[in-house]
Amino acid sequence: MGTYTQNYYHMVFSTKHRVELINPELEARLYPFMGGTLRDLGCMPIIINGTADHVHLLARYPSDLSHSDMLRHVKSRSSKWVHETFPEQRSFAWQEGYGGFTVSKSVKPAVDAYIARQKEHHKNQDFKTEFLELLRRHEVEFDEATVFE
Repeated sequence: MGTYTQNYYHMVFSTKHRVELINPELEARLYPFMGGTLRDLGCMPIIINGTADHVHLLARYPSDLSHSDMLRHVKSRSSKWVHETFPEQRSFAWQEGYGGFTVSKSVKPAVDAYIARQKEHHKNQDFKTEFLELLRRHEVEFDEATVFE
Protein backbone atom coordinates (compact mmCIF):
# COMPACT_ATOMS: atom_id res chain seq x y z
CA MET A 1 0.00 0.00 0.00
CA GLY A 2 1.20 3.53 -0.75
CA THR A 3 1.45 6.54 1.52
CA TYR A 4 -1.42 9.01 1.28
CA THR A 5 -1.03 12.41 2.90
CA GLN A 6 -2.24 15.95 2.48
CA ASN A 7 0.34 18.18 4.15
CA TYR A 8 0.15 21.95 3.85
CA TYR A 9 2.79 24.26 5.30
CA HIS A 10 2.79 28.05 5.69
CA MET A 11 6.37 29.35 5.73
CA VAL A 12 7.42 32.87 6.68
CA PHE A 13 10.91 34.38 6.66
CA SER A 14 12.50 37.74 6.17
CA THR A 15 15.53 39.18 4.53
CA LYS A 16 18.52 39.40 6.84
CA HIS A 17 17.92 42.18 9.40
CA ARG A 18 14.58 42.78 7.63
CA VAL A 19 16.27 45.03 5.06
CA GLU A 20 13.88 46.00 2.26
CA LEU A 21 15.65 44.32 -0.65
CA ILE A 22 12.79 42.68 -2.55
CA ASN A 23 11.84 45.33 -5.11
CA PRO A 24 9.10 44.74 -7.73
CA GLU A 25 11.60 43.63 -10.39
CA LEU A 26 13.17 41.06 -8.09
CA GLU A 27 9.82 39.91 -6.73
CA ALA A 28 8.45 39.25 -10.23
CA ARG A 29 11.22 36.71 -10.83
CA LEU A 30 12.00 35.53 -7.29
CA TYR A 31 8.58 34.13 -6.44
CA PRO A 32 8.38 31.96 -9.59
CA PHE A 33 11.93 30.74 -8.89
CA MET A 34 10.94 29.76 -5.35
CA GLY A 35 7.89 27.97 -6.74
CA GLY A 36 10.14 26.04 -9.11
CA THR A 37 12.38 25.04 -6.22
CA LEU A 38 9.36 23.75 -4.33
CA ARG A 39 8.25 21.75 -7.39
CA ASP A 40 11.79 20.30 -7.68
CA LEU A 41 11.35 19.04 -4.11
CA GLY A 42 8.06 17.34 -4.98
CA CYS A 43 5.92 20.08 -3.45
CA MET A 44 2.96 21.90 -4.94
CA PRO A 45 3.26 25.66 -4.36
CA ILE A 46 -0.14 27.17 -3.61
CA ILE A 47 0.79 30.85 -3.23
CA ILE A 48 3.94 32.91 -2.68
CA ASN A 49 3.72 36.58 -1.75
CA GLY A 50 5.23 39.11 0.57
CA THR A 51 6.69 42.57 0.84
CA ALA A 52 10.08 44.20 0.42
CA ASP A 53 11.43 42.59 3.61
CA HIS A 54 9.78 39.17 3.91
CA VAL A 55 7.98 36.39 2.11
CA HIS A 56 5.15 33.96 2.83
CA LEU A 57 4.84 30.62 1.05
CA LEU A 58 2.03 28.10 1.24
CA ALA A 59 2.76 24.70 -0.24
CA ARG A 60 1.59 21.13 -0.18
CA TYR A 61 4.56 18.89 0.54
CA PRO A 62 5.30 15.16 0.44
CA SER A 63 5.48 13.06 3.59
CA ASP A 64 9.17 12.23 3.09
CA LEU A 65 10.34 15.87 3.03
CA SER A 66 11.15 17.52 6.35
CA HIS A 67 10.20 21.11 6.97
CA SER A 68 13.82 22.07 7.64
CA ASP A 69 15.05 20.49 4.39
CA MET A 70 12.30 22.22 2.41
CA LEU A 71 13.21 25.62 3.87
CA ARG A 72 16.95 25.04 3.57
CA HIS A 73 16.59 24.34 -0.15
CA VAL A 74 14.17 27.20 -0.85
CA LYS A 75 16.28 29.75 1.00
CA SER A 76 19.74 28.65 -0.14
CA ARG A 77 18.82 28.11 -3.79
CA SER A 78 16.92 31.39 -4.03
CA SER A 79 19.71 33.37 -2.35
CA LYS A 80 22.29 31.87 -4.72
CA TRP A 81 20.00 32.61 -7.68
CA VAL A 82 19.54 36.25 -6.60
CA HIS A 83 23.32 36.73 -6.39
CA GLU A 84 23.85 35.18 -9.84
CA THR A 85 20.93 36.92 -11.54
CA PHE A 86 21.08 40.33 -9.86
CA PRO A 87 24.78 41.11 -9.24
CA GLU A 88 23.84 44.47 -7.75
CA GLN A 89 22.04 42.55 -4.97
CA ARG A 90 25.25 41.06 -3.55
CA SER A 91 24.13 42.01 -0.03
CA PHE A 92 20.93 39.96 -0.40
CA ALA A 93 20.49 37.29 2.27
CA TRP A 94 17.68 35.61 4.16
CA GLN A 95 17.37 35.56 7.94
CA GLU A 96 18.72 32.39 9.53
CA GLY A 97 15.45 31.02 10.88
CA TYR A 98 11.86 30.91 9.76
CA GLY A 99 8.32 30.54 10.97
CA GLY A 100 6.53 27.39 9.90
CA PHE A 101 2.92 26.51 10.50
CA THR A 102 1.01 23.42 9.48
CA VAL A 103 -2.29 24.19 7.79
CA SER A 104 -5.39 22.01 7.64
CA LYS A 105 -7.32 21.77 4.39
CA SER A 106 -10.31 23.47 6.04
CA VAL A 107 -8.36 26.70 6.68
CA LYS A 108 -6.21 26.57 3.52
CA PRO A 109 -8.46 29.07 1.67
CA ALA A 110 -8.15 31.57 4.55
CA VAL A 111 -4.36 31.23 4.67
CA ASP A 112 -4.20 31.58 0.87
CA ALA A 113 -6.26 34.79 1.07
CA TYR A 114 -4.13 36.10 3.94
CA ILE A 115 -0.94 35.60 1.92
CA ALA A 116 -2.53 37.16 -1.18
CA ARG A 117 -3.28 40.36 0.82
CA GLN A 118 0.25 40.86 2.17
CA LYS A 119 0.95 44.24 0.59
CA GLU A 120 -2.38 45.63 1.73
CA HIS A 121 -1.97 44.06 5.17
CA HIS A 122 1.46 45.63 5.70
CA LYS A 123 0.22 49.15 5.13
CA ASN A 124 -1.01 48.88 8.74
CA GLN A 125 1.32 46.36 10.39
CA ASP A 126 5.07 45.76 10.27
CA PHE A 127 6.69 42.35 9.87
CA LYS A 128 7.79 42.04 13.50
CA THR A 129 4.26 42.57 14.79
CA GLU A 130 2.83 40.17 12.22
CA PHE A 131 5.38 37.46 12.98
CA LEU A 132 4.83 37.64 16.74
CA GLU A 133 1.08 37.50 16.15
CA LEU A 134 1.49 34.36 13.99
CA LEU A 135 3.59 32.69 16.68
CA ARG A 136 0.98 33.48 19.32
CA ARG A 137 -1.96 32.45 17.14
CA HIS A 138 -0.31 29.08 16.47
CA GLU A 139 0.70 28.72 20.14
CA VAL A 140 4.40 28.44 19.31
CA GLU A 141 6.59 28.88 22.38
CA PHE A 142 9.17 31.64 22.00
CA ASP A 143 11.21 34.21 23.87
CA GLU A 144 10.28 37.61 22.48
CA ALA A 145 13.69 38.98 23.48
CA THR A 146 15.49 36.58 21.10
CA VAL A 147 13.05 36.12 18.19
CA PHE A 148 14.68 38.72 15.97
CA GLU A 149 18.33 38.29 16.93
